[in-house]
Parts: sequence; C-alpha cells; structure tokens
Amino acid sequence: MPSRRLLKAAEAIREVVSMAILTELRDPRVQNVTVTGVDVAPDMKSAKVLVSIMDDEPKQQLCLKGLRNSAGFLQSKIAQRIDTRYTPRLTFEIDEGVKKSLEVGRILQEIAREREQREAQQQTAEESPSQPSE
Repeated sequence: MPSRRLLKAAEAIREVVSMAILTELRDPRVQNVTVTGVDVAPDMKSAKVLVSIMDDEPKQQLCLKGLRNSAGFLQSKIAQRIDTRYTPRLTFEIDEGVKKSLEVGRILQEIAREREQREAQQQTAEESPSQPSE
C-alpha cells in the first residue's frame, strides 16, 4: 500500500496535470481528456498518469500521442507548482476502468429490460383464462 506521502504527491500531480491540460495545453490532438488518477513510483522519479478519453479508438490513440508529446511541458508545470527533490517523468496510459464501468452499466440495463419483459409475459399468461378441454 502506498504511503501517505506518495498518495498526497499523486493527488497534487493529478490536480496540476488536469488543470494544465484543461487550461494551458494548446495541442489540438488533446481533447475530451479526464485525468482519472496518478500512480507515483516509490522513489518519486516517475509517475503514470491514467486518463480517460471520451472518443473512438483512433482518436484516443491520437490524443494519447499528443499527451505523450506534451509530457515535458506538463512536467515543467509540475516543477513550477510542486516543491519536490525530483520532478517525476510522466507516462500516460488510457484508464480502461471508465470504459468497463460503462459496459457493465449497459449490461445491467439489458438484464433489467429482459427481466421486465419476462415478468410482463408471466403476468399476461396468468391473467388470460385457460380454455377447458372437452
């Protein structure tokens, strides 16, 4: 489990990076990005930035490339705003958690619809009188 110091550093880096992407980054490839988390190495020399990109796969890859090209700029923003011995080297990865949670939500809605249909069919079957056989 990460130490309190690493968790605080990760949160500070997440705030700085997300605000810099939102307000200062001028790369047209970087759009619809949400920084979902940061994992900082124990020596604080590297940090993995997890991002969620709301777009299709080719645009996600293009955006990720733009983020990787902007890593130096974002590292300089971290160095300006956070006082640490080392400025962590940033790497960017797409956070699949958001996509997976959306898929789980879709599956649960589908199951709920199927259950409602089955219950409606059972109700109509119970309500319709059966014909006596002669």
